[in-house]
Amino acid sequence: MRKSIETPTDSKNPVIQTVGMTRRFGEATAVNQVDLNIQKGMIYGFLGPNGCGKSTSIRMLTGLLLPSQGQISVLGYKLPEEAELLRPKIGYMTQKFSLYDNLSVEENLNFVSQIYGLSKQSAHTRKEELLHLYNLNQYRSRMAGSLSGGQKQRLALAAATLHKPELLFLDEPTSAVDPENRRDFWEHLFDLSNAGTTILVSTHYMDEAERCHALAILEKGVKRADGTPQALMDNMGANVVELSGPHLRELKSKLLLSDDVVSAAQLGTRLRVLIRDHIPKPEKWILNLAPQCEAESVRPSLEDVFVMATGHHHDEPAITEVGHVQ
Repeated sequence: MRKSIETPTDSKNPVIQTVGMTRRFGEATAVNQVDLNIQKGMIYGFLGPNGCGKSTSIRMLTGLLLPSQGQISVLGYKLPEEAELLRPKIGYMTQKFSLYDNLSVEENLNFVSQIYGLSKQSAHTRKEELLHLYNLNQYRSRMAGSLSGGQKQRLALAAATLHKPELLFLDEPTSAVDPENRRDFWEHLFDLSNAGTTILVSTHYMDEAERCHALAILEKGVKRADGTPQALMDNMGANVVELSGPHLRELKSKLLLSDDVVSAAQLGTRLRVLIRDHIPKPEKWILNLAPQCEAESVRPSLEDVFVMATGHHHDEPAITEVGHVQ
């Protein structure tokens, strides 16, 4: 029997806690028995491909979508029963730009401030602060629809944080911007986190997921792994060896015939191979299969963790915590 969610009594209680969170659409299960425990000030990531349940999970956690099953507590409010009480305390930034193209930057922020019921003085002070913080002051009179991708992203973040929410939800917020704008965006997220804002961000970028304090890897609605990026890499159950040498395509096909090889992928002139960690000397082992190559053990990446976590057959147990299966 699953544990019930306890009512928060102090600051040590999680900002987000779910037990068995599930959402079905007809016969299809979009989110399946997902447990979460996210602490205050944390940047927590949902990592996974399109259709894995990231957006559906966020919509349930914001109270926009009713769960089919399970218990959800966000900032101490039980969902969906107390969703209306929760909404003033959260911010939500969607993947698609959701502000008004035919309003200026300033007009959009004025409109959002009215939605959140800010006083005229508070709205003005906060608006000027955010225009400066997100380098939008020189664009304040420009129509939002004419902004670049990075400028729209900064405007959307300003609107989502205008009312100083305790909890910020970001659903693939950087999918339409270049690497430089993505990097700058994440610097703003760390500033928010440092000031005490808890952030849940969904992404399919491995480098972004590695920036999170902790993350869950989702696959077909199931939480396959959960933990800090470093802990996930340290406990992924495989060693990584890179090979350099001739005929890498043929070698890849040969290596994948072994049950001890989880995956093999070519990176330029090297072949990156994941070998199950019960093999004691992976470099020596793989050179017996590829004597014409040079082998080097390398640091795991989050992409390697993703391959390991999502490589299970559907009838195998899913990883839910580092070192544990359910």
